[in-house]
Amino acid sequence: MLKSMTGFGRAEKLIETFDIKAQIKSVNHRYSDFNIRMPKCYSFLEDKIRMRASEYISRGKIEININIDQKESDDREITLNMPVAESYLKALRQLSELGIQDDIRVSTLSKYSDIFNIEYKEVDEDEIWKMIDSVLTEALEEFVKMRQEEGLRLEADIDFHLTEIEKYLEKVEELAPQSVENRRQRLLTKIQEYLDDAQIDHSRIVQETAIFADKVAIDEETTRLHSHINEFRKAIKSDKPIGKKLDFVIQEMNRETNTIGSKCNELEITRNVVEIKSEIEKIREQIQNIE
Repeated sequence: MLKSMTGFGRAEKLIETFDIKAQIKSVNHRYSDFNIRMPKCYSFLEDKIRMRASEYISRGKIEININIDQKESDDREITLNMPVAESYLKALRQLSELGIQDDIRVSTLSKYSDIFNIEYKEVDEDEIWKMIDSVLTEALEEFVKMRQEEGLRLEADIDFHLTEIEKYLEKVEELAPQSVENRRQRLLTKIQEYLDDAQIDHSRIVQETAIFADKVAIDEETTRLHSHINEFRKAIKSDKPIGKKLDFVIQEMNRETNTIGSKCNELEITRNVVEIKSEIEKIREQIQNIE
């Protein structure tokens, strides 16, 4: 099943006194690039978060946001930061020197939250990781589900364009024999011109025949193009990340199509080759978003 590189997942849980939120979103990227944002006091868990996310995501530019809010509990200890409080008090009293009434109270200073130090009892690192991992995993599962749903839409669209390519390729194969015949007639005309000459250059006839055979033979190219289409269809059914492989296959499909176009200069064949290339480009655009 295809997975899109565009996705979003979110989860939130209240575990004991911790309100934990995890949000994941991603966009296209050639490789895997994780950007993790979380409170600095829990930054020691970044490697674990990256490793867990890597189990679900192999490619894309991924942004992971972890918010951790500890609710009121008996685990808090509030102390006063006296130096900061004294600085605020000194500054406020200086204002009274401007002739302003000095009405400073405790309630006045309490409005400045940075004069208080709020400390929580030390939490076991393994325990906090278990809590974060629980929420992160739920968000990752939702994220992957969205990627898979988008992947199904991409798969249907790609399959449609592959079918269109096959239709145009069949027309090319139908027209190819007539193209060969037209080339043959032109070659016979050239040979006849040589035969009308008193001095016949047999090596030139052999050379023209060899060039003719090389220019009009497209059986190998059409066979390989059919093979690439089949390979593409098999790949998009795989459960593994196949974005890079599809990019390689589409390059090979384009190469074979260009060769067919260069060998066959019949107008109707050229038109179908142009349509094939157009469909290939549509697929190329889609696979840029495949993991």
